[in-house]
Amino acid sequence: MSLSVSRRLAAVTAFAVAGLFASAVPAALAAPTAVAAAPTPPDIPLANVKAHLSQLSTIAANDGGNRAHGRAGYKASIDYVKGKLDAAGFTTTLQTFTSSGATGYNLIADWPGGDPNSVLMAGSHLDSVTAGAGINDNGSGSAAVLETALAVSRAGLQPTKHLRFGWWGAEELGLIGSKYYVNNLPAAEKAKLSGYLNFDMIGSPNPGYFVYDDDPTIEQTFKNYYAGLGVPTEIETEGDGRSDHAPFKNAGIPVGGLFSGADYTKTAAQAQKWGGTSGQAFDRCYHSSCDSLTNINDTALDRNSDAVAYAIWTLGAGTAVPPGRSFENTADVNIPDSPAAAVSSPITVTGVTGNAPATTKVDVNIVHTYRGDLVVDLVAPDGTVYNLHNRSGGSADNLVQTYTVNASSEVANGVWNLRVKDSAAQDVGYINSWKITF
Repeated sequence: MSLSVSRRLAAVTAFAVAGLFASAVPAALAAPTAVAAAPTPPDIPLANVKAHLSQLSTIAANDGGNRAHGRAGYKASIDYVKGKLDAAGFTTTLQTFTSSGATGYNLIADWPGGDPNSVLMAGSHLDSVTAGAGINDNGSGSAAVLETALAVSRAGLQPTKHLRFGWWGAEELGLIGSKYYVNNLPAAEKAKLSGYLNFDMIGSPNPGYFVYDDDPTIEQTFKNYYAGLGVPTEIETEGDGRSDHAPFKNAGIPVGGLFSGADYTKTAAQAQKWGGTSGQAFDRCYHSSCDSLTNINDTALDRNSDAVAYAIWTLGAGTAVPPGRSFENTADVNIPDSPAAAVSSPITVTGVTGNAPATTKVDVNIVHTYRGDLVVDLVAPDGTVYNLHNRSGGSADNLVQTYTVNASSEVANGVWNLRVKDSAAQDVGYINSWKITF
């Protein structure tokens, strides 16, 4: 509890040395509370993922050789995935749309539990082109997401966030299914999506290991996984905007994902780094009839499937932060008279996926006898400084104000600081409290 203004100002001199340093660190930071460790992400069995691919191959063979939009093979593929999820305890929804005169289908599967205001979603397109069975493009991503969802069920996972999985139709015709889903999602539901993870072609026969360069938190999660394997990654640039993350990204939802390469050529440097054959496409059977069960690199499929699960377990276990959640520091921090150095009051933000919003709110409560002496800055976790108050307000007492900051270029998680400097002599005060709202 803070002292009254009169008592506090009378006591500033006595606190000037000892109190400054003692009060600069919030009590909550001085004595952190132990928390239970998050569940360990599972090793997704490669054999299970390949069993799903075998089923998709058989479906294509029995239905004209492909699983394209509007064809019997696509509907049979959706029915196969839905049957597995229904049996595993998911709540599934079949969403229909029309494209090119044919009915298309999206499959949405929700795992019970988790914070409904903080939804982590993973998805992949399930359709192929008409030329072939589409086992790498995109049976590989679809099978890995399916097996990860089934692993969630086997583990009885109870993540902090609500988990949702999606399989999209008519991606090959221009992201039709995913666009339909996002465009028909109410604004309030879009706001609940903390992130969307996309997996499109993750078993290429001459593979690379590419990570989407989108949301920094999601990107770093995948990089951390591969760093643990000792496998270098590159930023995915070949298909940016060409897969189902694009509609989510365009709606302002944080996105990320993995890709093992399509028809671009692997360079000598990439072959040295990852193995495989330089001068050859990552997937020579891209959009061709030879995109069959033999068009898969088992190592890439295995690693990427495990990465899907790693991301779901890691990001899903984060502390859910509903929109409008505030973080506050109420510990008093003395502001010494000029020419002393600036002081800071820290707030640690955790559990927020992606960047801070463009309308980040900063509430400042500073007790001071001459606010025109003060320079007040918000300092982001990466050190970027946002000036809030620069010696304005004349001789009036105190600074109690709310500021709106465009911090959209900053990763939300990390230590934010309110930095205050007294730039003129004779008046003193203290930071009473401040909070930041995302």
